Amino acid sequence: QVQLVESGGGLVQAGGSLTLSCAASGRTFSDYDMAWFRQAPGQEREFVATVNWQNQNKYYADSVKGRFTISRDNAKKTVYLQMNSLKPEDSAVYLCAAGLSGGAGVGGYIYWGQGTQVTVSS
Repeated sequence: QVQLVESGGGLVQAGGSLTLSCAASGRTFSDYDMAWFRQAPGQEREFVATVNWQNQNKYYADSVKGRFTISRDNAKKTVYLQMNSLKPEDSAVYLCAAGLSGGAGVGGYIYWGQGTQVTVSS
């Protein structure tokens, strides 16, 4: 069992930056691939970024590539999402996820946090 708690969301102007954190507790954090997804009201959950357990392989959605950076610190059991050049369309609840399969689909993840709200004003 892994518990995930996100933090760092908030209100920011377009062009601004935010860094999200996801703190894990429970079973061995370093066993899992970690990812960030986001979900806007009335829309499906959307993949944002993923990092493998070794912090070597990273994959991003086209919509955030070049603006967002995912990283993890296995000693701190924390995964981060650095978000730069934010746009209004980035507004959503951002959720952290852990899984053994990983990838860009929600099916690759078995543990989910409650999410943190990010709102980007124009």
